[in-house]
Amino acid sequence: MMPSKDSTPVSSVRTGPVAGIVLAAGSSTRLGRNKLLIPVQGESLIRRTVSSAAAILDPVIVVLGHEAERVTEELTGLPCRSALNPDHARGINSSLRAGLAALPDGVRAAVVLLADMPLVTSGMISDLVQRYRTSAAPLVISDYDGVLAPPLLYDQSLFAELGAMEGEGCGKQVVRRHREEAEVLTWAATALTDLDVPADYERIQSLLATES
Repeated sequence: MMPSKDSTPVSSVRTGPVAGIVLAAGSSTRLGRNKLLIPVQGESLIRRTVSSAAAILDPVIVVLGHEAERVTEELTGLPCRSALNPDHARGINSSLRAGLAALPDGVRAAVVLLADMPLVTSGMISDLVQRYRTSAAPLVISDYDGVLAPPLLYDQSLFAELGAMEGEGCGKQVVRRHREEAEVLTWAATALTDLDVPADYERIQSLLATES
């Protein structure tokens, strides 16, 4: 049987493990309490995020910092590894570097996620991975009505560049450098919602209730 025009030749499919890096080291200063422990649909925010990642990605590295022991307890039983970032107060870039450093040899690519985006689903992560595997792009990015944000998938060829970048927004700098080479997936703007202040929690609960 001849393959259809839409089928992807087996030789063009990129194999190998795609890891996850969940950035979860922040101190939640604007919320006033640890956002990662707040319940969302019956489980803590961090457990919800890591569960979604672990359903698709392997290995999953969770970068911890603030209240690391309490957050670790929430991950009991999940297929993930923890990486401690003692410099988490210096910002998200230090956590990204810690996550990259914790990746094992042989990882083909990594999806970087923020722990406080509960509307990012395992289906979205799966779509990123599938687009990566059937393309030659070094980068697969998420577009929320014109806003580029995690989850972002980086090929291993970009790991050294990510780790070497200085200043704020290392990941965004790499995205800008390689924007023309990237594959883009678009999502509803509501999926960008994160949890920073009390009003965000009410909005998230309302959005999830609408979806269910």
